[in-house]
Amino acid sequence: MKKLTVAAVFVLCCSAAPAFADVSVNVGAIGVIPSDSSSALNVVEQLAGLPAGSTGANVNTNTQLGVTFDYKVNPAWTLELIAATPFSHDIYATGGLAGLKIGSTKHLPPTLMAQYHFQVASERFDPFVGVGVNYTWFFSEKADTALVNALNDLAATSATDEVSLALKNSWGYALQAGVNVKLDQRWGLHFMVSKMAIDTVGSVKVNGTTVQTVDVAIDPLVAMAGIRYTF
Repeated sequence: MKKLTVAAVFVLCCSAAPAFADVSVNVGAIGVIPSDSSSALNVVEQLAGLPAGSTGANVNTNTQLGVTFDYKVNPAWTLELIAATPFSHDIYATGGLAGLKIGSTKHLPPTLMAQYHFQVASERFDPFVGVGVNYTWFFSEKADTALVNALNDLAATSATDEVSLALKNSWGYALQAGVNVKLDQRWGLHFMVSKMAIDTVGSVKVNGTTVQTVDVAIDPLVAMAGIRYTF
């Protein structure tokens, strides 16, 4: 139910907005570019005989179809809901275990923004900044074969053990800047860049028991370029 909270707030806000507000939809490519950092894989370090604090984890970049909905409350303020098709990410170890693929995950990061639109002389360009809240829902987590084999080689697991991966869902802030470019009364272009705080805890489990946890601050840059249509 938590993953519906941001969308529910958006719908509630829209229903309470004045009648003169208008709606726009933006569709285009949206990319998540992590600027991640993490705690060390301390258990794996001990098993592999590596120095303490010499490892970590990171997440790769992914691009999907983005859809954002704008609800213009008045000339200065707009509510925006950012959505997308599920992002897919591979998770890799760093440092002394660089190149080891830990696993993969998918996530949906619905984000509700309050945008302030600057009143400029040009009717064509509509620059804005925004602040809001993000909820990131992780799902379809999977431990990679490379991790399973590495644990087997270190005698930490056997071939009959089940190794799995879990990621904790995340709440965080979001900051945004962008511009809408008007082509005619209905059509336009939409460009935006957002910085989102996405912090999660990854857990490696063997037969359902957690054997390794790692704190990961993904904190991605989210960029979108798309077509805009105003109803």
